[in-house]
Amino acid sequence: MSAFEPILSGYPGVDRMLDSIRLGDNVVWQVTTLDEFCRFAHPFVKQAIADGRNLIYMRFGDHEPLLKPQPGLKIYEFDPNEGFEAFTVNIRSRITEEGYDAFYVFDSLSSLQSVWYTDLMMGNFFRLTCPYLFILDTVAYFPLLRGRHSYDAVAKIRDTTQLLLDVYSGENLYIQPLKVWNRNLPEMFLPHICDTETGECRTLRGGIPLSRYYQLVDEVKAESQDQNLDSYDRFFALARLEYKHGKFSEETEDQIIESTMTKDAKLHERIKQYFKPKDYFNLRDRMVGSGAIGGKACGMLLARRIVQTRLPEYAAHTEPHDSFYIGSDVFYSYIVANDCWKMRIAQRTEEGYYTEAEPLRQALLSGTFPPDIREKFRSLLEYYSGSPIIVRSSSFLEDGFNNAFAGKYESVFCVNQGTPEECLTAFEDAVRTVYASTMDLSALEYRRQRGLEHLDEQMAVLVQRVSGSFWGNYFFPAAAGVGYSYSLYRTRKDADLSAGLLRIVAGLGTRAVDRPENDYPRLSSLDRPDLSLYHSVADKHRFSQRNVDVLDITDNQLKTLPFDTIMEQLPLWYKKAVMERDYEAESALKRLNRWRQVWFVTCQKLLSDQEFTGYMQKMLKVLDEVYGNPVDIEYTVNIDEAGEFVVNLLQCRPLYTGTKGVPASSAGFSFPVHDNTDSLYTGTKGGAVEIPALPKEDIFFELKDSSMGTSRKMKVEVVVQIDPIGYYEYPYKLKPQAAEALRKLNLYYREQGKKILLMTPGRVGTSSPELGVPVTFASISNCCGVCEVSDKRAGYMPELSYGSHLFQDLVEADIFYCALWNDHRTPVYEEHFFDGLKNHFAEICPDMDPLFHMFRVTEPEDLYYWNDVKSGRTLCGRWKSVS
Repeated sequence: MSAFEPILSGYPGVDRMLDSIRLGDNVVWQVTTLDEFCRFAHPFVKQAIADGRNLIYMRFGDHEPLLKPQPGLKIYEFDPNEGFEAFTVNIRSRITEEGYDAFYVFDSLSSLQSVWYTDLMMGNFFRLTCPYLFILDTVAYFPLLRGRHSYDAVAKIRDTTQLLLDVYSGENLYIQPLKVWNRNLPEMFLPHICDTETGECRTLRGGIPLSRYYQLVDEVKAESQDQNLDSYDRFFALARLEYKHGKFSEETEDQIIESTMTKDAKLHERIKQYFKPKDYFNLRDRMVGSGAIGGKACGMLLARRIVQTRLPEYAAHTEPHDSFYIGSDVFYSYIVANDCWKMRIAQRTEEGYYTEAEPLRQALLSGTFPPDIREKFRSLLEYYSGSPIIVRSSSFLEDGFNNAFAGKYESVFCVNQGTPEECLTAFEDAVRTVYASTMDLSALEYRRQRGLEHLDEQMAVLVQRVSGSFWGNYFFPAAAGVGYSYSLYRTRKDADLSAGLLRIVAGLGTRAVDRPENDYPRLSSLDRPDLSLYHSVADKHRFSQRNVDVLDITDNQLKTLPFDTIMEQLPLWYKKAVMERDYEAESALKRLNRWRQVWFVTCQKLLSDQEFTGYMQKMLKVLDEVYGNPVDIEYTVNIDEAGEFVVNLLQCRPLYTGTKGVPASSAGFSFPVHDNTDSLYTGTKGGAVEIPALPKEDIFFELKDSSMGTSRKMKVEVVVQIDPIGYYEYPYKLKPQAAEALRKLNLYYREQGKKILLMTPGRVGTSSPELGVPVTFASISNCCGVCEVSDKRAGYMPELSYGSHLFQDLVEADIFYCALWNDHRTPVYEEHFFDGLKNHFAEICPDMDPLFHMFRVTEPEDLYYWNDVKSGRTLCGRWKSVS
């Protein structure tokens, strides 16, 4: 059939009034009750069946069914509780399946508002679905309940649909067209009275019939809600009013939590325990748009309320927050408004999951925000008025139980200096960057690996004032870092792991969560927080922080600077708080007639402050207790000349410490260490594994106290070895090619269903190619194990940065880690163990011939890996006697 061809609606008067409903028409019926809609929908269905049309009823509402099962009618059910994206995609898939010339009756659009809580998302659904139906030359009937939605939402529906018809009923049934696309007849837009028996419609021309009609309209509209506000805002306004009158129902609280904070039952329970009504209203007052605030923001707010409630004695040491939240609905509205939805749909398919991600990422980086959202952005920036801020991801799934998404999505600093328009431009770019990071390869790989690729993952944004002080031209906190309520890293054999651990740096905390090059954040076990891991001053200095991340107020950007370059701008009291003097180095310089003060960062004085470390230990313990799970936090510390301090709790999330099928409490770990420290290994958690006695010729490597992971025995199917000398001698600018090769190998063996044991020189995942291969987690996600190999010839040294995002990735993915040293901790390592086997690298990566000499990819038979946490022993070798 041809587009725009007239069809019969089953109501002759409607056909004449509208010059026929046509193929391609979406018909929205604005009604007071669904019975009014059925008066027109039922004749439409009857006529369609009689005409042999492909007739479909799209059932998803919480109301009674509009149509009963009958011959000639297909009924498909959908669940909007799955989330906006999943629901919209499922509807679209069904429409695609039905193809051209289909006839549809949809459940009430207003029922979507009830599930998604906002008019905005209901409007977004219609704006995506209606044009697709139009393209396929369908006819679709939609009911919309009058007075339930904002003027703005109705306007968006009116602008999108082909027909919008007002229906009223009293003593008579009336219909008045508000929009009829591409048709215009005399008197078309006047009110009409309908005869339900004959199906005729008569135009109201007389003064008395018109007056009675408009009297009915006024009576109906008098019962409507305030349509100047979105339903989301009307709900909050009503909740406030009830609270002022001493009422705040459990139903209201549950709806606020589910619509604004989380659908996670565990978090829901804890929020209700610690939040007060005013907390919810304060949250809404600081939101841009509607929807949820996401996991990161929710975790931060909950943790702060827990600490405020359980540790009131530390109120003076707790820095208040004044964060803002960009609701998750803004993310999807941005996608819809910038015509990115088709790309979004293509990316959700199996074949497009990776291939369509980059085009969508680029589109998200170049979109524009609606005028009303931009005005709210301006108000937000006016509030912060020159203070540096950070724009952080806060997605639906982020920071939840078992799904940390650590480092997968972007955070962007805005130094917030310059003209209002410059600051607005920078802020919008930051939000776009966060949105686009949903399509980063590491995020996609993480979601797929954890079976989350089909879940609704909307992106909210958390906007926080950067906590810190001005130090000359720079802005940064005195110290910052991450904390753990349970330490997986034993600093001493008698350490109390339940006391918690801090990873702390001077300056911005980015150096504590990223994997810094040639830098060592301070690790502090909170049972003895002032105790260093190193015994000599030389070692303390060698393994200390050398660079600091700062916000440069003059250049308006984030910078990493050597501490030596900013020492003159730092007051002596601050140096003493976070640094120590290396008097041995000063003496050596004096002998050379080059004396100067030599400072290095240890945060020693701060960690010797029992008030500070006591607060941090109690904070972590109470959060662990309330969550019923180990947690990790991000924090900043600001201090003054008198030694007073305040802590800003920036983030809190459940710490994933278990493995697939293994509860967190049974996980045990052991860690690589520097030559100059006592052994750092886990203690008693995890069961024992019996390691066989293999002949020396069957051992690939054997380790002592140099592994991380649960006690286990596992078969190794693929070994990828990177030659340390080959990598060392490869041109610096070309070293990232090794990372690209690993990405290809990772993808190839993932498709083969085989896991990889990676043997890589130096630090895996470093940002400095001279220290190791600069891979992202996405490029090693299919590994079963990662071994960092030391090599004195090239100067490579293993260094797993406990607390970094890469560390969290390895733990969550259940990838074991080990370090191969050139000392007593590696009794056996046979680098050429697989020389007699075929090297598959050339056939997998034929276009990377410059790397043929560097990579060895083998598929050995009967290769096994054993790790026994209790003994700290690790073995990898051939074992044929497998039961």
